[in-house]
Amino acid sequence: MSGEWQRTACSLCYLNCGLEVQVDGRKITRVRGDKAHPRSGGYLCQKAQRLTWYGDHEDRLTTPLRRRPDGTHEPIGWDTALTEIAAKLRGIRDADTAAGRPGSFAYVGGGGQGNHSGGAYGASLLKWMNSTRHFNALSQEKTGDFWVNGQLFGSTIVHTAEDVEHCDLLVVLGCNPWQAHGFTNARHALNTLKNDPDRRMIVIDPRRTETAELADLHLPLRPGTDAYLLGAILALLLERGGADERFLAERTEGFDEVAAVLAKVPVDAWIAHAEVSRVDVERAVELILSARAMTVRVELGIQQGRHSTLNSYLEKLLFLLTGHFGRRGTNNLHSWLLPLWGATSGQRSEITGFEYIGGLLPANTLAEEVLADHPNRVRAVWVESSNPANTFAGTRDVERALRAAELSVVVDVAYTETAALADYVLPAASQHEKWEFTLFTFDWPTNYFQLRRPLLDPLPGTLVEAEIYARLFDALGVLPPSDVLAALAAGPRSDLQAGLGALVQAMPERAAILPVLLYRTLGASLPDGAASIAPLWAGCHRAAKTMTVPVQRALGTAATGAQLGEELFERVLAGPTPFSAHEQDEVWSLLRRERVRLAVPELLDWLAALDPAAERPDPAYPFSLLNGQRRAHNANQILRDPRWRRTDPDGALRARPEELASIGAAPGDWVAVVTASGRVVVRAEADPGLRPGQLALPHGYGMAHPDAHGRRVVSGLRINLLTDPRDRDPIAGTPHHKDVPARLEPATERERAAAEADSARVRETVASGRTARLAGL
Repeated sequence: MSGEWQRTACSLCYLNCGLEVQVDGRKITRVRGDKAHPRSGGYLCQKAQRLTWYGDHEDRLTTPLRRRPDGTHEPIGWDTALTEIAAKLRGIRDADTAAGRPGSFAYVGGGGQGNHSGGAYGASLLKWMNSTRHFNALSQEKTGDFWVNGQLFGSTIVHTAEDVEHCDLLVVLGCNPWQAHGFTNARHALNTLKNDPDRRMIVIDPRRTETAELADLHLPLRPGTDAYLLGAILALLLERGGADERFLAERTEGFDEVAAVLAKVPVDAWIAHAEVSRVDVERAVELILSARAMTVRVELGIQQGRHSTLNSYLEKLLFLLTGHFGRRGTNNLHSWLLPLWGATSGQRSEITGFEYIGGLLPANTLAEEVLADHPNRVRAVWVESSNPANTFAGTRDVERALRAAELSVVVDVAYTETAALADYVLPAASQHEKWEFTLFTFDWPTNYFQLRRPLLDPLPGTLVEAEIYARLFDALGVLPPSDVLAALAAGPRSDLQAGLGALVQAMPERAAILPVLLYRTLGASLPDGAASIAPLWAGCHRAAKTMTVPVQRALGTAATGAQLGEELFERVLAGPTPFSAHEQDEVWSLLRRERVRLAVPELLDWLAALDPAAERPDPAYPFSLLNGQRRAHNANQILRDPRWRRTDPDGALRARPEELASIGAAPGDWVAVVTASGRVVVRAEADPGLRPGQLALPHGYGMAHPDAHGRRVVSGLRINLLTDPRDRDPIAGTPHHKDVPARLEPATERERAAAEADSARVRETVASGRTARLAGL
């Protein structure tokens, strides 16, 4: 109700902190931290206070759209859209079957930071299309880390967590938690650590970040040299007797092979290549050797940097070789209610040769999968809650691929850059207009889940994703008759599994759409319109079966079997809840191997082959561009309205003042950033905290939006005009976004005039406090 405080959660990063909000009409007017939230306990950052701008803006979609021959879109009805799309999908599926080829359907997305409910339904369509080609933000960022986890721990769904609250040494590697958060109540945790005389922090990052300002030691390495610096630190740790022999003997295998490679590291040469002080590296080693409980926090700085999969391996060796794993205050593993990604099967793409890691193909390869001259290329692209035209490397290639596909469909809340290229656009309800949740459950030893109730009614003409897919499968002729579904919905839950089995037996292709069948049956019995979260019921029963005792502890119950699964589901429905509570020693039960496997041949060979002489900057592109920096008021592509930003309206290029002066520019001027892939013009801002030779551009810009007069204007830079999709990790295919070779040039007079005109239109829109309704499609 209007004026009352309602509980929800933030959707701007994967912490999803608990919030309370007040709503006036369709606006979230006040936001505060939820002090009763069992995990975040009232924590609130500046981005969450602007949450209203996600769903309340003039770029919202309220009717399905179909592409006209001239490339513009026209509104059509839901029945027309789904009937036409179903016919095209059926034709593509039948053609694939007739040709004896794998499914040529690509699914991009599966949920944003806090709207994962649609993912199960989109995955059903992927399976029904007999395809495996799934791309999303995780495969743009994290799959190298997943691959390493699979090698070390036995499965890609075994995932690490850090215990910042209880460590006495925090190593922050390639990230800035002050801005990016990434662990519970990050700013509070960092300040607490700084003010405790018995605790220390090391930051390894090229830039003097806000987090680095709080650290006891900052190692400002040259971008792209993380593997060299980590290799040198590991070599020194072993040389100084830093290996935890007891831990290694009891819990790991392969240490001798790892030690043999590290013994050959030319420490001085690698430290020199990283351009840090040997004295500072020695100090870092001393801090690690003296730590009682060290935890390592990493992020995209190494996961989208040079040698990214090797980086992920080395950062894990840092805590594994020293025995800072599986204890309070160290790195641990965590449980899942439902895994956010899958296990790795060894399957590889026929087009690019890349492995499916966690069931995902590299986002960088989407355009290649579509544009390849190959009989098994992608022919249909389905995009949900994603904007690859802006967020995947090589914007121009992605645009060409979307235009070249035989069918392209976008399901989203807004008219995104990808939607503008699609054959059909289907309008979804926003995160705050439906039941929602996130599967980012990364806590240990107690793990939490929050189901969010809708704060607002869906806009007329929009549908929740579950309903979109259910209607689509009805149009495809796959759903059972409504009376059959109604009869199953009316029965007891104990009969549901058998009833669904009978439906699949009657039509085996229904095995692909079990989430949709749950939505149409169990969903009908859920309270307050919560039908779309029905697949969580199966997840609760799976969790109760596979980790019975931790679930019992979390719920404070002695129930077992199906009763435990039902109790967990009811707790999930009721609000924020712990779903598992482990004893510390139970961390080892989460491994999928008897021991941690330290020696990974591919990565040890990679480490041994590192050669500083082969990695000198290209004189034509002497700068290292950090392409996708996190700042105070950038988040992701779901926040499109430029009015939400309190700072940095243009998405400025940050550079050292003397490097701006070297091209005759000053802070506030328009300058050109040039890479091998493109040239863009951006406003300059001085940042003396950057290393010499380093530039930084933020992510979360480059989105077209109606201005105050109804014309579309691009707010800020489309940074992937500068990136090459083939400049990527050799194992995971993740991009090297944090180290893009670039140069600076003065902008031409024409470029400056165009950039200033667009910026003025954005500023006018922000100052006027209004935009015109979506127009000019």
